Amino acid sequence: MISLEEYKKIVAELLDELPEEFFRELSGGVIVSEARLSPDYARGDDLFTMGQYQVSYGMRQIVMYKGSFDRVYPNADAAEARELLRGVLRHEFRHHLESMGQVRNSSSLEAEDEREKQAYLARHGS
Repeated sequence: MISLEEYKKIVAELLDELPEEFFRELSGGVIVSEARLSPDYARGDDLFTMGQYQVSYGMRQIVMYKGSFDRVYPNADAAEARELLRGVLRHEFRHHLESMGQVRNSSSLEAEDEREKQAYLARHGS
């Protein structure tokens, strides 16, 4: 399991890979939480939120959940963590960019996430 400091360092390095324009209006920035978070629709201890794009009272931010990462990938080394976190960060930035562009259609990430949620619920009898 990587340390909190290593996790933060990896996230910071991954943020440096992204174009400056991606951060426009991301007023709350990208923060790291030690929390382990499951979506409210989870039916057991099998689904965790790795990252989350949040818009609240005009503030936009991305939260990365180290506790969830540790639960799902307890044996990840720094190189594995970097690749996994790159995917999570880019997913959340796609939410940000689509939100900024008011993209809401069947090919949006929001719609894709909803389809994945419905598939999860169908597998779990809900």
